[in-house]
Amino acid sequence: MFEEFDGRSKIGLATRASELYYLHDWKMETIGNELNLSRSSVSRLLQMARDRGIVEFSINRPQDRVRKIEEQLRNQFHVQSKVIAVDENATSGERLETVGAETAKQLGNYFTAGISIGLAWGSTVSNVSRHMHQYPVPNATVVQLNGAGNDHSTGLTYSGEILNQFGKNLGASIVHFPVPAFFDDPAAKQAMWRERSTKRILDIQSRIDLAIFGLGRIDSEVPSQVYAAGYLGHEELEELRKERVSGDIATVFFREDGSWEDIGLNQRASGPSLDQLRKTPKRLCVVSGVSKLQALKGALAGGFITDLFIDDLTAEKLLETSS
Repeated sequence: MFEEFDGRSKIGLATRASELYYLHDWKMETIGNELNLSRSSVSRLLQMARDRGIVEFSINRPQDRVRKIEEQLRNQFHVQSKVIAVDENATSGERLETVGAETAKQLGNYFTAGISIGLAWGSTVSNVSRHMHQYPVPNATVVQLNGAGNDHSTGLTYSGEILNQFGKNLGASIVHFPVPAFFDDPAAKQAMWRERSTKRILDIQSRIDLAIFGLGRIDSEVPSQVYAAGYLGHEELEELRKERVSGDIATVFFREDGSWEDIGLNQRASGPSLDQLRKTPKRLCVVSGVSKLQALKGALAGGFITDLFIDDLTAEKLLETSS
């Protein structure tokens, strides 16, 4: 075995040795046999590769990676974001738990004296509420943004638990919205909206400082409450598919391009119009799982989000498929 390089280019040998060692995980002895060099010669070539910049190393700390994703989201979609690192092997339920817990931990940054908060009930916001910490806020109000009743339940138990958790932890006044999630007839909704008791709640909703919501999606990995709890029949679901609906916010549906006004079922929905939602100064959306990606794209296209809490995998997929 020759110990010299025999006139061969040291740079070329260093590059080849580096490829075999770092990319293919060959041992130095095996590389030596391949290149007809001793182990010590291979070691010197690898050192030269490092010294001359042929091989470079970097340590990607998780927090640096997360901050880079947050910056990309801010630049591309003009939203403030909090990207939450989740174990890549986590189940969809575990991913939601992690995102919900981290969101709850960060919410204190949004609460100020006299704040009025609008909540859209659903699987995601329910998860956030279970992880809430106590943030006593003077003169705070929490108002329900959309009705929860359907033909077999008032929905008050489910929606009430979410509002009560927020109210208890903030020491806030709670305003329930005791109407159906969807009216059978648009005319019935219009009549209810003329009632003084309902107009009082609608007025509170129109003046909220912060809206907190998740995104509903028909085929999400963690079933969205509006689709899983019997709020919509087969014909209504088919109608949504024909309308190319990608998701909903507070039971108001939208497409991937952000359009929503001409979707028929919205005439019967109890949630606030998405035009009204856009007037809310802070609109905090919590998203977990790539199955919500199409809904998220629609919400961003429509300008419905100002602040986004999202898991890292979904954030990366969003950036990959939107560039």
